[in-house]
Amino acid sequence: MAAAAVGVVVVVFLVAAVDGVAAKDCTNGFPGLTASHTERAAAQLRPEGEVEAMRVLDLLPHGHGHGDDRHLTPTDESTWMALMPRRLLASSASSPRREAFDWLMLYRKLRGSNSGAAAGALLTEASLHDVRLQPGTVYWQAQQTNLEYLLLLDVDRLVWSFRTQAGLPASGTPYGGWEGPSVELRGHFVGHYLSATAKMWASTHNDSLQAKMSSVVDALYDCQKKMGSGYLSAFPSEFFDRVETIKAVWAPYYTIHKIMQGLLDQYTVAGNSKALDMVVRMANYFSDRVKNVIQKYSIERHWASLNEETGGMNDVLYQLYTITNDQKHLTLAHLFDKPCFLGLLAVQADSISGFHSNTHIPVVIGAQMRYEVTGDLLYKQIATFFMDTINSSHSYATGGTSAGEFWTNPKRLADTLSTENEESCTTYNMLKVSRNLFRWTKEVAYADYYERALINGVLSIQRGTDPGVMIYMLPQAPGRSKAVSYHGWGTKYDSFWCCYGTGIESFSKLGDSIYFEEKGDTPTLNIIQYIPSTFNWKAAGLTVNQQLKPLSSLDMFLQVSLSTSAKTNGQSATLNVRIPSWTSANGAKATLNDNDLGLVSPGSFLSITKQWNPDDHLSLQFPITLRTEAIKDDRPEYASLQAILFGPFVLAGLSTGDWNAKAGNTSAISDWISAVPSSYNSQLVTFTQESIGKTFVLSSANGSLAMQERPMVDGTDTAIHATFRVHPQDSAGQLDTQGATLKGTSLQIEPFDLPGTVITNNLTLSAQKSSEDSFFKIVPGLDGNPNSVSLELGTKPGCFLVTGTNYSVGTNIQVSCKSSLPSINGIFEQAASFVQAAPLRQYHPISFIAKGVKRNFLLEPLYSLRDEFYTVYFNLGA
Repeated sequence: MAAAAVGVVVVVFLVAAVDGVAAKDCTNGFPGLTASHTERAAAQLRPEGEVEAMRVLDLLPHGHGHGDDRHLTPTDESTWMALMPRRLLASSASSPRREAFDWLMLYRKLRGSNSGAAAGALLTEASLHDVRLQPGTVYWQAQQTNLEYLLLLDVDRLVWSFRTQAGLPASGTPYGGWEGPSVELRGHFVGHYLSATAKMWASTHNDSLQAKMSSVVDALYDCQKKMGSGYLSAFPSEFFDRVETIKAVWAPYYTIHKIMQGLLDQYTVAGNSKALDMVVRMANYFSDRVKNVIQKYSIERHWASLNEETGGMNDVLYQLYTITNDQKHLTLAHLFDKPCFLGLLAVQADSISGFHSNTHIPVVIGAQMRYEVTGDLLYKQIATFFMDTINSSHSYATGGTSAGEFWTNPKRLADTLSTENEESCTTYNMLKVSRNLFRWTKEVAYADYYERALINGVLSIQRGTDPGVMIYMLPQAPGRSKAVSYHGWGTKYDSFWCCYGTGIESFSKLGDSIYFEEKGDTPTLNIIQYIPSTFNWKAAGLTVNQQLKPLSSLDMFLQVSLSTSAKTNGQSATLNVRIPSWTSANGAKATLNDNDLGLVSPGSFLSITKQWNPDDHLSLQFPITLRTEAIKDDRPEYASLQAILFGPFVLAGLSTGDWNAKAGNTSAISDWISAVPSSYNSQLVTFTQESIGKTFVLSSANGSLAMQERPMVDGTDTAIHATFRVHPQDSAGQLDTQGATLKGTSLQIEPFDLPGTVITNNLTLSAQKSSEDSFFKIVPGLDGNPNSVSLELGTKPGCFLVTGTNYSVGTNIQVSCKSSLPSINGIFEQAASFVQAAPLRQYHPISFIAKGVKRNFLLEPLYSLRDEFYTVYFNLGA
């Protein structure tokens, strides 16, 4: 850190000490309130008469005391002087100049040095209007699922509480969950909805969505006009009276930030000028409120009011200032730069343990915007140190951070593994931090982080293609499921958690960090994410088309194809393409129009400047391999806890708790992990029966065979347990389970989630695949149905797997022999016959088998899992 910056922080500390400021609680700590959103929601949504809110997250300490390390930099002294407290004005009759001088000197000591503009040329993200995701890809499907959800939501229900608060008639009924009319945080999701719809409309130009988001803006405009003061919210302004007197209330500034940001996005992204006028009125209203607090009480009282979650108030106000150039907006932005937190980062202290994570990451984003607006290098250093701190000490293999909504002690993450890891909001916000740092520095490490967190931390929070079904936390402990945690999967109309708001934004802007433009004499484009898409590069008069070869476990390379098209020849421009740090120089290759471009270095950019012509074609080949990564915990006893990655993909092992892998002493990962051939999908089957009017499936779970009701949705453990791989002893043997070749064939039956294990004739599980009792003969169904099969024991001809008749869930499979059991009305034949159905589950294209101590693990990308139980970290020292 520069000596001048350190000096500023020291001055800040001395001023606080001289003023006699007592240490304040620097994280969410208003009297009578817990710091956790989860617990606050439980308190406000609990049944009437329940005495205490449910405490579910005693994982971490609530509160973190720090001194008032103020660091404030207004840029206009007259604006600052207008904030002078009335107690000073009242006492200035005897020495007015002295009091005014002291107040001005306080400002100048806190201000530090400004250069007036951010140093260096910052990259500009490509407009979402110019980026289109390639249909059929994972990213496009996630975008479309989110679009479907945004269109499902009803405008009247969204704005119900706003209209009621404004005294206007409200149609329909309000939504529930955190948007319920009795919940103090109501209205926050509507702000996110405005941001998400603006970005989704830019990404798709869907006319129905444009009409819907405009209707929301119009409705809020009517509410603000009716109230008359510029105030706009779904809750009363009395909430801010409580903030200003340090009384319990659930984060009203957090919600105001979402509304202001949503309106600003409607203006900057969607071009709605009415929305800009609305956000200016809101900013002016809150400028007056903050000024009144400082003048009536003190600036210390204002700092105390920030010990409640304020979202990114500083960030949105800095953004607004770049549009209005109004010094009020700049000064108000400074006043939301939380000094007791940013001060710690300014002196480069990793003292973030105990802080509520998602309260403070937006404050850092605001500090980044402060750097861009004022050029104050201290705030660049703050953001850089913060990102380095998270990456080195507080992040999981997914790139996510936080446990139970908080940061814990640095490099002690082994103690935190639970269902309550990686709050989705924190990933959304950390992506903003990393993207800004990349725009400033062009360092590949920030782009690599973005890729990892996007794939594993964002794509993982949707439940497949179910619109409006997302998660709050991303469990990291062994044997956990996204569906089985405190929150589990949310619902379309009755959740509206903070992570629903950031979730709909994340999936609306999947195209915003692929392409970055660089100002200069020659148009320059930086391509940092490999996501199939097209970009209308207007500055160069080119269209860039990016395609990826579908990736599978057996692929040795990630293969990217970039092509250009233009109406005319001869446009000179520069392409900079990221060479990921996870690849290797050995085998990496780049060709332009089939001409080799030479050495490719991981962790750098390949730069090409030329006159681009129609049909120019750049091919990239990046070796992609398996590797392990230790958990961030510096205690030797936890060195064996490691995640498994395939390039940027975190692989989760299907497991209900076992995490002991069998890596042994070998350094070659190929000795204990192997790829699942794509041909295995043709060997999968599910066996079904009908009973009491329902469809049941043969299921292998907990070491036994039983009948379970066929699941109504995909992505469940029941679907996994009801899927079997049937194959000859030679596992490479070709077999098509959908053909008639099964009948009369002697096969082994392998449970989907227990690779290398087969069902024996004794109905046990065994890894001894060469044993005679590990074979079954698939014969035509004894019931005579042409679509059915029966499973005959290889060691006991005439003996079959049977169920019963009119049975229910959990009925165990038994072995019965036709010769010893008389057939009465065909009951035996019916019980021994199954329909050979299409498998309920298939192997993901990126699937591997890892050897374990007691069993093997099927590894799949974490983002692809839904309700299945899994393990992210494995114990490799078992």
